[in-house]
Amino acid sequence: MDPIKVRRLNHAVLFVSDLARAEAFYTDVLGMSVISRIPGASAAFLRAAGSSNHHDLGLFGVGPDAVRPPRGNIGLYHLAWEVESIHDLQHAREALRAAGAYTGESDHGASKSLYGADPDGNEFEVMFLVPRDDWGPDPDAAPIRPLDLDAEVERYG
Repeated sequence: MDPIKVRRLNHAVLFVSDLARAEAFYTDVLGMSVISRIPGASAAFLRAAGSSNHHDLGLFGVGPDAVRPPRGNIGLYHLAWEVESIHDLQHAREALRAAGAYTGESDHGASKSLYGADPDGNEFEVMFLVPRDDWGPDPDAAPIRPLDLDAEVERYG
């Protein structure tokens, strides 16, 4: 049997303890818009700015008593949200820090990445994909190096 030819990730869906709090985080910090709500299911669907998807993120509220899986268990590690420019990544660092959601950053060669966590601890990446010609001599490598965002802004700004 031939493999399924997946083109790209279209959307992600998360269980959250407090739907309103999660909506506020993803709209206020990541600039998404709520496009639909299903109150009976405690669900909301959000679209990223400039996205052509119906929705990029689904949120399902499961209540404050829901148990979070311990870090290191099997399951989703993080989602990656791509920004258009290195200036957008620079702004993302400021916004994540202001929201108390910033957890780190890395230079992966092909991408420059910031990391954060939403109010439920769901981890995510905000990344700028560098032009293909700048992926380096080993374009398939996935290094983890310290990010010098100021130097990257100078290079790609």
